[in-house]
Amino acid sequence: MAGSRVQVNKQHKTRFASKSSRNAHKVPLQDKHKIAKSHANVGKGARAARLQRSKMLRDQKRAELLKEKRFSSGSGSPPRIVVLFGLSSSVDLNSLEEDLLGLLSPQRNAIGSPAVASSEYKLRATILKAPYGDLSACMEMAKVADLIAFVASASFLSEDDSSNLYIDSFGSQCLSVFRAVGLPSTVVLIRDLPTALKRKHDLRKACTSSLVSEFPEDCKFYPADTKDELHKFMWLFKEQRLTVPHWRNQRPYIVAQKVDLVEDNCTPGNCTLLLTGYLRARSLSINQLVHVSGAGDFQLSKIELLKDPCPLSVKKGGDSMHSDDNHTQVIRCLMPDSMEQEPLLVENIPDPLAGEQTWPTEAEMAEADRNHKDKKPKKRILPPGTSEYQAAWIVDNSDIDYTDSDDNEDDAMVLEERGSDFLDQENENGFEPDDDESSLPGEYDEQTETDSIMMDGENLTKEQIEDEIRKIKAAHAEDEEFPDEVETPFDTPARKRFAKYRGVKSFRTSSWDPKESLPAEFARIFAFDNFSRTQKHVLAKAQEMEQGNDDEIIPAGSYTRLHIKEVPNVVASKLSNLTKTMPVISCGLLQHESKISVLHFSIKKHDTYTAPLKAKEELTFHVGFRQFVAKPLYSSDNINSDKHKMERFLHAGRFSIASIYAPISFPPLPVIALKNDGEAASPVVAAVGSLRSIDPDRILLKKIILTGYPQRVSKLKATVRYMFHNPEDVRWFKPVEVWTKCGRRGRIKEPVGTHGAMKCVFNGVLQQHDTVCMSLYKRAYPKWPQHWFPLLGA
Repeated sequence: MAGSRVQVNKQHKTRFASKSSRNAHKVPLQDKHKIAKSHANVGKGARAARLQRSKMLRDQKRAELLKEKRFSSGSGSPPRIVVLFGLSSSVDLNSLEEDLLGLLSPQRNAIGSPAVASSEYKLRATILKAPYGDLSACMEMAKVADLIAFVASASFLSEDDSSNLYIDSFGSQCLSVFRAVGLPSTVVLIRDLPTALKRKHDLRKACTSSLVSEFPEDCKFYPADTKDELHKFMWLFKEQRLTVPHWRNQRPYIVAQKVDLVEDNCTPGNCTLLLTGYLRARSLSINQLVHVSGAGDFQLSKIELLKDPCPLSVKKGGDSMHSDDNHTQVIRCLMPDSMEQEPLLVENIPDPLAGEQTWPTEAEMAEADRNHKDKKPKKRILPPGTSEYQAAWIVDNSDIDYTDSDDNEDDAMVLEERGSDFLDQENENGFEPDDDESSLPGEYDEQTETDSIMMDGENLTKEQIEDEIRKIKAAHAEDEEFPDEVETPFDTPARKRFAKYRGVKSFRTSSWDPKESLPAEFARIFAFDNFSRTQKHVLAKAQEMEQGNDDEIIPAGSYTRLHIKEVPNVVASKLSNLTKTMPVISCGLLQHESKISVLHFSIKKHDTYTAPLKAKEELTFHVGFRQFVAKPLYSSDNINSDKHKMERFLHAGRFSIASIYAPISFPPLPVIALKNDGEAASPVVAAVGSLRSIDPDRILLKKIILTGYPQRVSKLKATVRYMFHNPEDVRWFKPVEVWTKCGRRGRIKEPVGTHGAMKCVFNGVLQQHDTVCMSLYKRAYPKWPQHWFPLLGA
């Protein structure tokens, strides 16, 4: 839009410039030969290289798109899986399925294959109906769907409290689960529209505007009542470029169209499972391990490449080798190589002598004697007139060893020594840790208070003490800010009851050895030195294997039969029954994915699950195509520290980390956690999320808080009772710092009396109504499940 509005800049005014300044940019004639000539060809060459590179990138993208289009819609591609899902219970999916099959194949083949081929649309498709009310079947269908057709009834109005009028509660729940798994290409088919044109247009517009917020932006809405409307949808579906979640393209998988069993005479109780179907996403190697959803991980004994039972164009003649009893022509047969086949290694076999200690050598004993002689004796300040015999019984507070009083030395509590931070804090507040009596007023009579406390404690019985503690707890019951509070038992010493706990000076900066005091289950799992590097290496190896020898792999899109060996008979019979209600999926595993480790998931409690979800409750985890049973441990995600606080429940409205023992899986992968409320009841969705990391060294700390209540308060000093019940426990926990709910911090000075009262010193004036607390931590671990896979324990 040039013209009068085009911008015109003023010319540079050179009227007042001198002649020399106007010619300053010019080069004298005598100096022109000194300046090298510009290499114009170099610039042209660089430009040509850039153009060539951009052209090469365009050609590569064009070739990739053409290859993808040929693979997704060509004759060599597997049939597209279309899943029909009704958004409400009033939708009739049977009539819609019959209409679509009538368009695709007016004359149904007699082979019995669920896939149909249409010569008119030049398309092969498999149509699956999602059973209403069966969440597990709907989830399995959504994992393998190339297109999910959500069917809405224009005559249905929801009476539930759902946000949409055309979606009921079950449809809304499944839709949220599909989003968590990853939505493929989606369309919405609107049924039950009126025949009057104006009313049909208005109702379709209202239904579209109500549903558009529930689906992705590229989702299309089609009326689907008449044959012409379905014909238009099928033409658009044929030309549509389908998109699937990224995690589905990382591993080969098969949706079994046929499940057979062959008895295995070598191993009683097991059989060979035969799964027949189209191989999708990637090529499958005969040496790979495979996972059958819900059944477990297995090895392959044979792979048969079969003739396609549902081709688009029937070729004259055939290249088949032979035909089996079921009249299915076998083109090629692959047998595994025992040297290159991936071993089915699930758990590590621990060596019971791995932790055995050997007798020290003579050199080590000589060095220990030398160090003992060179060690300077520690000077001790003793009261005047103390004899040598009396001095032997005086022990410094820092060297107190109470291991003799604890029967379990392995569970002995390790207390972190106090640092200098608290001492500096005490000095800033005007008192010294050793001379704190000098900072107190004169009317504070220490001996009188001690005597009175001892008399009070001696006069109370055990029942009276319990009743008084119960009254104090009831008075503080309204304060729910500290849910980790526990009571010290009367009959068991605290140093034994909390022997595995330790005090931590700073939760963020204090060190905690991840290899210290590990449970026996950690000897059975596997760990990576560098997980990201291993994942990169495994994916590169899978890419090389796909482009490797044709004698070991079956290309994607082939119609194959997998012979899966050593499958328990009970599991195989259950899989045969499942084929009537849901698809049976088998996927190839990457290297190391059969081994057990500690997996961490970032999950969030589902909105529809209102019951409390406690830690270590058994859940069924759906991680990609895989399913396994686990008992998770929940924790917060602390990005500023290597330690994470354990949570007793999974809280709603925020993400938490769930840690479990499970087979290794490489991210990214979605996760759906299902909760079985009973054997007869169907599972419900408890949580959704994604795989975060695989790290057995992640430290989860369980926190408890011991509480006591001030009895005598005098400025910075106070006598606290009911935190412990004997003076030995007070001395045992003396190095641990104490704090109050009003923000004061302090330390234990000494026990008072025989009933566990103690004298504490704080960094500020203590209030009488305040509560004195002590934080203790121990490392927590997930619970080892009784069985790994759902069908094994069903």
